[in-house]
Amino acid sequence: MPSPQQARAQASAITSGKTAPEVEAAPTSQLRALFDRPRLSPGQRRIAQYLIEHITEAAFLSITELADRVGVSQPSVTRFAGAVGFSGYPALREKLQAIALGTLAGGPATAEEDRGNELQAAVDAEIDNLENLRRDFADPDQVIDVGRRLSESTPLTVLGLRISASLAEYFAYAARRIHPDVRLVTRGGSVAYDALLQSREAGGTWVLAFSLPRHAQETLSAVRLARGAGLRVALVTDLALGPVADEADVTFATGTGSRLVFDSYAAPGVMAAALLQAMTDADPERTQARLEAYEQISDQHQFFLRD
Repeated sequence: MPSPQQARAQASAITSGKTAPEVEAAPTSQLRALFDRPRLSPGQRRIAQYLIEHITEAAFLSITELADRVGVSQPSVTRFAGAVGFSGYPALREKLQAIALGTLAGGPATAEEDRGNELQAAVDAEIDNLENLRRDFADPDQVIDVGRRLSESTPLTVLGLRISASLAEYFAYAARRIHPDVRLVTRGGSVAYDALLQSREAGGTWVLAFSLPRHAQETLSAVRLARGAGLRVALVTDLALGPVADEADVTFATGTGSRLVFDSYAAPGVMAAALLQAMTDADPERTQARLEAYEQISDQHQFFLRD
């Protein structure tokens, strides 16, 4: 009888192509795609991030109001519109308003007093993050492609520093069940440099990095070191814009819960699990063989309690 992991590996393969074409991408995903093409200046990234975080309000601001909210000049807003492919701010605002109206049409906003207590509000915020991620998964092709590349990289390096270490450890623990050589890096500085350099010298081609708030300077340094060593970087983060995302080859941006003192990571956790699934799908024969071998070892040494 197959183990639960084996059964799930056989039954949960990700199908390429849009499985729900009637589902429009999440507003944040539309904006990230809109703003992610050029290399934006720091001031332009501030404008983009403000629009992403306040789309339903910001889409109806005048150029003067938007400049004041972000703390930039009006010419900076005009240059930003041109940098992302529009003839000027009016054309950009028209596009932003279409996205904002689509957001508002998705359902009535829940009044704050109807959101329950603060713990319930934190759960509601995470549900919103997961709903956005679900819309992003309507087209899973990028997840499938990156999962294949991570599967082919031997060794595969997984990087997560400071608070991001927990997700990196989860991913590395699971990935070792299906991949022959997974190397976990949870310390920055020269330790990270040594690990990344050794991974490249051993034939590795990809790093999966996690960068969650608060974003660590040493994560940016490590990602730059990886790229300098010839490794490609897939990044799981909460921001598609910013210095760490700028250094990555592929970015998966998912929302984090920020209603409580410490952030929660429901959507990044699902993103990590989706990449693991894509890795299992990339080489099903290796996946099956490794899971069977691990089941034999775990039974022999009684790693787990009997259900």
